[in-house]
Amino acid sequence: MSDASTTGPGATDNLLEVRGLHAQYGNTKVLHGLDFDVRKGGITTILGANGAGKTTTLRAVCGMLKTQGKVLLGGERIDGKATEDIVRKGVAHVPDGRGTFLNFTVEENLRVGAYTRKDRAEVLIDYERIFGYFPRLKERRRQQAGTLSGGEQQMLAVSRALMLKPRLMLLDEPSFGLAPLIVQDLFEIFRTINKQDGISMLLVEQNASLALKLADHAYLLETGRVVISGTAEAIRNDESVRRSYLGY
Repeated sequence: MSDASTTGPGATDNLLEVRGLHAQYGNTKVLHGLDFDVRKGGITTILGANGAGKTTTLRAVCGMLKTQGKVLLGGERIDGKATEDIVRKGVAHVPDGRGTFLNFTVEENLRVGAYTRKDRAEVLIDYERIFGYFPRLKERRRQQAGTLSGGEQQMLAVSRALMLKPRLMLLDEPSFGLAPLIVQDLFEIFRTINKQDGISMLLVEQNASLALKLADHAYLLETGRVVISGTAEAIRNDESVRRSYLGY
């Protein structure tokens, strides 16, 4: 495939900078020297087929795998740090499969999300701010997470991540298994959170069309390597991407 653009956002504007990232499971190498950036206040999407290394990339960024290469957050290296330390530095991971505590209520899940925070008064304010984004969760605040619909569980997973007051959210397949209308609502909320709270996002998503509408920058992975990068608009207009991933 051709390279739509080899230049990412300007270095001084980046919150996350990844250079030469390698990762493996056991003896199986999955990522082979990835370079990518996420702008401060920006949304970057990573696209690719199943098995391309998208989920592994998010896990590598938040310290869940042994890696080689550099991962910088706000100019500070976070590669090699424990996941909990990376979380404390403002990285929130919303994994595929949602990862809510099913036996906890909605409120209890949100409380878990705020566990690293000391500003208790602000935490109470953030409950209401998040319920403003997700009014359905407010209606169900005392309901067990396991009784929520799939869409509501995904909203709760995102809300719990927001309770960390992150600088960067890692979103892994947030649309998976959800009805199209719910997905549209969810992505509109992502856009609002990004604009109003200035939270940067690194989005892994199978729905390439939706992801490219939300993101400002995109990287296409094939077998653990970046094969195309550029603005979301340039990637959307790349003929090979349209044929292979957008279906037109």
